[in-house]
Amino acid sequence: MRTILPFNLIEVLTTYNKHDHCIIRVICDFFEGANLNENDRWAFINALDDELLQGGATMSEWCAFIVRDCDYAFVNGANLATIISATAAIETYLRAEYAGGKRTRLADLIDSAPIQQELREDIHKLRKYRNTWVHVATPEDDEDILQNPETHEEQLEKWAKLAQRTLRRTIYDNQWV
Repeated sequence: MRTILPFNLIEVLTTYNKHDHCIIRVICDFFEGANLNENDRWAFINALDDELLQGGATMSEWCAFIVRDCDYAFVNGANLATIISATAAIETYLRAEYAGGKRTRLADLIDSAPIQQELREDIHKLRKYRNTWVHVATPEDDEDILQNPETHEEQLEKWAKLAQRTLRRTIYDNQWV
């Protein structure tokens, strides 16, 4: 069931004081617990950007391309594609910023990157969840997904929102003001 807010959310997002982080956090919290339509999903991305981007951030064009594709996947409800592409964008960002041209496994790259421990843990959680879908251990055992697809879709939507937040926390981690 979709929750309806007693105000026009798009209007609030376009008229609030950008530095009022309390309202931004409330909006993000609402979106993280709701089933979202396309407009809500764009508003969720914009609210994350407003909450997490306080200055300027740079990234490679490869990373920017993948982030953009991840956003389009998310807005259109392609939750699994969002999770996979968010993890790819995080890897691309970390590789460009911290790998020094070395070919390193993603898990090792995450561990060696100079990022906050909480972010490191969240990226690992996202990577491990992504791996359960990318490296399906028993694809012939599909009874659960056939009998309960809505359960999997709800879980994927929750993780897609988390993927968007983790992606932005990563690419905005080393900001300049």
